[in-house]
Amino acid sequence: MDGLTISWIGALVGLALAIVLILRKLNPVYALFLGAIVGALIGGANLEQTVGVLVSGTQSVMGTVLRVLAAGVLAGVMMESGAAETIAQAIVRKFGGSRAILALALATMIITAVGVFIPVAVLIVAPIALSVGNKMGISKLALILALSGGGKAGNIISPNPNTIAAARGFDLDLSRVMLAGFVPAVCGLIVTVLVASLLKNKGVKVADEEVPGGEVDMSKYPPLGRAIVAPLVAVVLLMINPIGSISGIEALANFKVDAMYILPLAGIIGMLAMRQGGKILSYTASGLNKMTATVLILIGAGGIAGLIAASDLSTQVVALIDASGISGTFLAPISGILMAAATASTSTGVILATGSFGEAILNMGTAPLAAAVMVHTGATVIDSLPQGNYFHVTADAMKMSIRQRMGVIPYEAIVGGTMMIVATILYGFIL
Repeated sequence: MDGLTISWIGALVGLALAIVLILRKLNPVYALFLGAIVGALIGGANLEQTVGVLVSGTQSVMGTVLRVLAAGVLAGVMMESGAAETIAQAIVRKFGGSRAILALALATMIITAVGVFIPVAVLIVAPIALSVGNKMGISKLALILALSGGGKAGNIISPNPNTIAAARGFDLDLSRVMLAGFVPAVCGLIVTVLVASLLKNKGVKVADEEVPGGEVDMSKYPPLGRAIVAPLVAVVLLMINPIGSISGIEALANFKVDAMYILPLAGIIGMLAMRQGGKILSYTASGLNKMTATVLILIGAGGIAGLIAASDLSTQVVALIDASGISGTFLAPISGILMAAATASTSTGVILATGSFGEAILNMGTAPLAAAVMVHTGATVIDSLPQGNYFHVTADAMKMSIRQRMGVIPYEAIVGGTMMIVATILYGFIL
């Protein structure tokens, strides 16, 4: 696509069309592709060039797609074996009822951090939350904020598609982006617990008939010692290189094994530790099935990212920032906020932000790691809007109406906004 520059107007029209179509319930993949096609044609490309724009854009996300598919092995093992359920139950039992909100937020954070998708993490912890909320008289608003806020905190330090997208978008090791998100994640967890605690008496309480019947039979799940093997192996292997770089130990710093190898290996080792080696085919098939929808959306996002990358939109945005006099550092978090809000998806938002504004962000003097963390945390601010699946999955899990679920969004934005502000101050201005 050398020499082709699409008008920024076409890029904006294409993005707006994609958003409208998603809101109208068209499959997000087709909505993103159609938006990219219309935007390219309006922006001055011919039919052949439009195909080239889409192909170029989708090719740019293939590295991310490969790693997301590899992460499916670990995700499948954690979900299908019951390891995630074991970890959640252990955390809630350990903290007890008096610290229920902290226990629920921490449980969802840890389950998400070890590689379980945030909607699935909420689904796993939701029955526990309903039971605890009913006994302690905690409102649904506080409960879902604890789960969602904890999940958001865990999501920015996890080997999930959004973190992989942030790392690949700026050509970084996954482990570096995960580690850099730790301080913002802890701040997000603290704010989640504080705000949820203030809201525990506000709104609708959990009714008796909404509590899952009977005690959970934990005998069918692996013991905690075996359940944590897979995530522990993944974290240890992913952290070897950054620890070596920080400590100056050359042997560790030279350990550069991609997440594409580490995540499936950790899943297989965990499976063997839980004595579930005979289920490798079913666990990996389940993991792949759970990743398929994400992969398709990433490919669709790649198409519209190709449109924006081929346009002069980033140039216009940079010029606008220069004219306004604000620091160019803010382009990273702002792009993450806007793209995730448009698509109601953290991972899709990160793909669009890095693909569309990545070069402009770096050209304004922002370091790649700082850019990745700021884009990533920015994408958690308002990514739970009704046009996305997460909104509806969490509403169903907590037995909330659409109106009740809408009321949670401002508080979720406080959690995501806290993580974004901490990341921006820390990596944009201090480090």
